[in-house]
Amino acid sequence: MPTVPPAPKVADAVEVTALLERGRTLATPVLRAAIARLAAPMDTVSAYHFGWIDAQGRPAAGDGGKAVRPALAVLSAEVTGAAPEVGIPGAVAVELVHNFSLLHDDLMDGDEQRRHRDTVWKVHGPAQAILVGDALFALANEILLELGTVEAGRATRRLTTATRALIDGQAQDISYEHRDRVSVEECLEMEGNKTGALLACASSIGAVLGGADARTADTLEKYGYHLGLAFQAVDDLLGIWGDPEATGKQTWSDLRQRKKSLPVVAALAASGPAAERLGELLAADAKSSDFENFSEEEFAARAALIEQAGGREWTAEEARRQHTIAVDALSAIDMPDRVRAQFTALADFVVVRKR
Repeated sequence: MPTVPPAPKVADAVEVTALLERGRTLATPVLRAAIARLAAPMDTVSAYHFGWIDAQGRPAAGDGGKAVRPALAVLSAEVTGAAPEVGIPGAVAVELVHNFSLLHDDLMDGDEQRRHRDTVWKVHGPAQAILVGDALFALANEILLELGTVEAGRATRRLTTATRALIDGQAQDISYEHRDRVSVEECLEMEGNKTGALLACASSIGAVLGGADARTADTLEKYGYHLGLAFQAVDDLLGIWGDPEATGKQTWSDLRQRKKSLPVVAALAASGPAAERLGELLAADAKSSDFENFSEEEFAARAALIEQAGGREWTAEEARRQHTIAVDALSAIDMPDRVRAQFTALADFVVVRKR
């Protein structure tokens, strides 16, 4: 994978691990309590999705994801001088919305694997994936609104706005799969909606619950939005060239789904023989009735053309650029030096991760 910002020093890596674990540890008991409110079998289906049980209902220690969003929500509370616990309802609400989107996205995209396990629709059926996703979205708003404070109302408004943008992004993503060409600008807009909006909310929601003014919250949202674009750019690289053992997805997973991700769009926008040949192949793929039976070699050939046309390196550079914008945004507001350093460390983690 092309070079992205230098890997964190050992101390920084340890700090990021601790930050992610703190967010997970603080949010998980409240998240479990929320899931327990759901009617059967949605409670057990949700528990399977979060990795708490296996397909037979036995306790499991599954991979619950990177926990970047809960870490950001808890950390953002500290911008205001509040205790990290103030951000927990926001962390849980954002995590519920994120997983609502994963349940529905996996079904719409036909993904059979997530976090090294069969997806919910594959194990429990499409109907349960839809219902549980809907229930998680409802729970997210419930968790915030039951706080009964002015700050909770402000936080809920930001969460619902972010959720609508996320849904817009998924709709754009699906529509782009059926188009021969998508511009880089369209792709960035889609990814800003699908990924940037919720990370923006996660980066500010704890501060909102802690009483932050609109300017502070908006600035933290700017950090999170551009961090989301960096995050998605790295995801797009991993979606084509990631190690399946690390990502938990098939080789060439985004190519199998005909996704117009950043490397593909950037490659098609380039000039030269590789870009032209890639365009010809993808146009033919869209009309092929045998696409599902393509060999590994055929997907590898398309990935090679994307790289030759410059799509891989352009996307890595875009991840670096968005990372810089995100970190620079933090300079516009006051916060404890320790908190600023931790926001920066989380941003560094996003662009050097392997899964």
